[in-house]
Amino acid sequence: MTRRVVVEADGGSRGNPGPAGYGAVVKDAVTGAVLAERFAGIGHATNNVAEYQGLVAGLRAAGELDADTVDVRMDSKLVVEQMSGRWKIKHPSMQPLALEARDLAKRFSRVTYEWIPRAQNSHADRLANRAMDEQAEGGSTTPSASPAAREQAPPSSWTGASGTPTRLHLLRHGQTELSVQRRYSGRGNPALTDTGLSQAEAAAKRLAALPDVAAIVTSPLERARRTAEAVAATTGAEIVVHEGLIETDFGAWEGLTFTEAAERDPDLHRRWLSDTSIAPPDGESFDEVHRRVRRARNDVITRYGGGDVVLVSHVTPIKTLLRMALDVGPSLLFRLHLDLASLSTAEFYPDGHASVRLVNDTSHLP
Repeated sequence: MTRRVVVEADGGSRGNPGPAGYGAVVKDAVTGAVLAERFAGIGHATNNVAEYQGLVAGLRAAGELDADTVDVRMDSKLVVEQMSGRWKIKHPSMQPLALEARDLAKRFSRVTYEWIPRAQNSHADRLANRAMDEQAEGGSTTPSASPAAREQAPPSSWTGASGTPTRLHLLRHGQTELSVQRRYSGRGNPALTDTGLSQAEAAAKRLAALPDVAAIVTSPLERARRTAEAVAATTGAEIVVHEGLIETDFGAWEGLTFTEAAERDPDLHRRWLSDTSIAPPDGESFDEVHRRVRRARNDVITRYGGGDVVLVSHVTPIKTLLRMALDVGPSLLFRLHLDLASLSTAEFYPDGHASVRLVNDTSHLP
């Protein structure tokens, strides 16, 4: 299905050059509904650099929303003319940003650029000024970020990331009978074993050390919800159920072992192991999982941006979130191992950058 969006972006500098920031908003091209916002202070820079940063952030956000066609609207004549190929890019500080924007644009089937008067770009302008105001105050570019989250934010100047990240603590559920037997366990709803309950409690004690958990967002399946309940008991955070964090639908392979599924559908199973667009019989492909998990991640960032959030989920959604943070291909799904009740941590910045801080940590388990 084709999805067309509008990206409005702006940037500003108080001094030119001086303290600078950008803002970008993504809207549905038909309804005008706001789908995503991005803004961040970028330190000392010129207006033009900030405007390019806004464009890059807007294109990244459009990509995360699975947009196919993008209409970019900006009040910067310079950026619009340069990105349209009518003006040359001579300034060295803008050349790498323009190149990054062009690389992002290649991911869409079509991108257009239109100059609009500043009065028609008020939403992005407001975000850019908000970013500069919060930067001047020494605070986060995301108002919901807690003081504890700001204190934990790592230095990120070497990555180019700016703003306070949303830190996702990715917890896989505890043991079930199907996991003991190493069977495909997707939309089925097996309960945690006694060992699984103990694993959930151990992980919960580990997460209790976090200074401020904004929420516990969990898959609707029982094994994840029981794990989430253990975390809620130690952190006091609310539990929010999100359907997008549910495990892959393995269809006819549900409850089968790897060998049994391979014997049942040898050709399909072999192709499934190397092609993420292939789905099990009556099931869901990994590409489909990727799209819904990305939407779930965006929902979480929109609601809890700048905070620490515990996401309780399953192997494929957690691997997918790590894949997004690392910005790597689908081969990660087949090469990364995640243990039961393991903890991984990924940070997503408001300007589109990301960082992985922890993968498959089980040091809290007995």
